[in-house]
Amino acid sequence: MTDFVTPQHVAHRTSAAVDAAVGAGRDLGLTVTDATVLHDVFSVVVHLAPSPVVARIPTVLPHRESLDSLARRQRAELDVARWLTDQGTPVIPPSPLVPREPVQRDGFSMTFWQFVEEDRDKEPDYVANSESVADLHAAMRAYPGRLSFLSAADPQFIAESLALLEELPGLIGASELDRARREWQILEPLVRSRTAFEKAFPGIGLQPIHGDSPPANIFYGVERDLYSDFELVTLGPVEWDLAALGPVHESAYNRGAQRGGMRPLNEEVLSFVNAVGMLRAIATLTLTPQLPELVEYIKPAVDQWQTMPFAGGMAD
Repeated sequence: MTDFVTPQHVAHRTSAAVDAAVGAGRDLGLTVTDATVLHDVFSVVVHLAPSPVVARIPTVLPHRESLDSLARRQRAELDVARWLTDQGTPVIPPSPLVPREPVQRDGFSMTFWQFVEEDRDKEPDYVANSESVADLHAAMRAYPGRLSFLSAADPQFIAESLALLEELPGLIGASELDRARREWQILEPLVRSRTAFEKAFPGIGLQPIHGDSPPANIFYGVERDLYSDFELVTLGPVEWDLAALGPVHESAYNRGAQRGGMRPLNEEVLSFVNAVGMLRAIATLTLTPQLPELVEYIKPAVDQWQTMPFAGGMAD
């Protein structure tokens, strides 16, 4: 049986990540005397004060994720964020005080970002955020770098997790796991193959997209709001960035798209990405040994998934 981490283990993991970031920052010439943890869930995010630099250190990862594969994703994120910054798009930029490269130290791979003061009094407005994502998509369309098709879905992680969940009793029921596996048999080919996707959804253009629910990844800065966390940047349909958010947020996005001269969301593609997104959420249950509170986060999504059409209607 897989052991779940204790609060003591989490505290040690966080401390080790902070120590690695402080050491790496000092090696890069930064003055660090008062490192402050700003966030600690899937990644430890630490302000390397008094330097205006924030390090982000992923700590909760699939077991198969290597430092090299993680660094490849981080490099793509840094490249996209730097390019968007150069175009004038409001994003949190990579720190200009260190080389724009992932840094590996003590078993961690980390990136460094410009420190931006947060407006802690501002309440999130995910509907307004969804409308603004159309502006982000318009900005990203011209990104010249190479991105993999729907890498944000991480099909290998889904496939392996659906097998692993049988060894993690209590996280999901047998009937639900059976449904997830049968859905994945239908959806997997369209996630793994751009050709198969384009055949199933002719005329749906693909472009660089954020990859990880950008309405939930807008940072409320004191001076202005900034797009952030492009860790899962990918090539895909714009619908992926609105997966699982529901009709109100979809309508808000469509308002932004209409204002910017972009196409509205396609209902069939939305059904597809919603179904894949739910399976990815179920797959994320395999990370609960590293982050036990995930069970409570994901349970509402599993309950919602059971009310949705099988495989997003792709089996009809």
